[in-house]
Amino acid sequence: MATVKKIILGVTGSIAAHKAVDLASLLTKKGGDVRVVMTADAQRFVTPLPFKTLTRRPVVTDLYDEDEGWKPTHIELADTADLLLIAPATANVIARLAHGLADDALTCIALALNPSARILIAPAMNGKMWLHPATQANVQTLKQRGVVFIGPDEGLLSCGYEGVGRLWPVEQIAARGLELLA
Repeated sequence: MATVKKIILGVTGSIAAHKAVDLASLLTKKGGDVRVVMTADAQRFVTPLPFKTLTRRPVVTDLYDEDEGWKPTHIELADTADLLLIAPATANVIARLAHGLADDALTCIALALNPSARILIAPAMNGKMWLHPATQANVQTLKQRGVVFIGPDEGLLSCGYEGVGRLWPVEQIAARGLELLA
């Protein structure tokens, strides 16, 4: 990346949330200015500390987290982002994004995102949830709005099932995100 790109990494409540730590590290090493936004459910799987340490930036965990200054943090991030990358993305957050619901920091940022920013979503969930017609309809709605999806991958899922639903490999997610910024 020739110029520093501002990347918002949204982390949602999936068992794959721990893999987002490596993703944040990779994007930072590649020169991205990475700001992590965690949902409350994501914090049940991983704490903000590794993200803060690896990105050297504060982690947003609440809609009302405020940096210095007068502008709300979620609006500041939405205004300046080049890429919103949500990994892992649950069926819940995909549905909320498709329907324009904004009830936490991540979904508010998505709704207020500057029009020139790109959105990349890397789903991770139970295979039946991914294949459910409601989830597929929500994915199609978002794709029609220009959202790019990567994955999910196939393999052994944390729920014990074999099939589609695994988070795509983080190296490939990072590469696709950086490709969208080129």
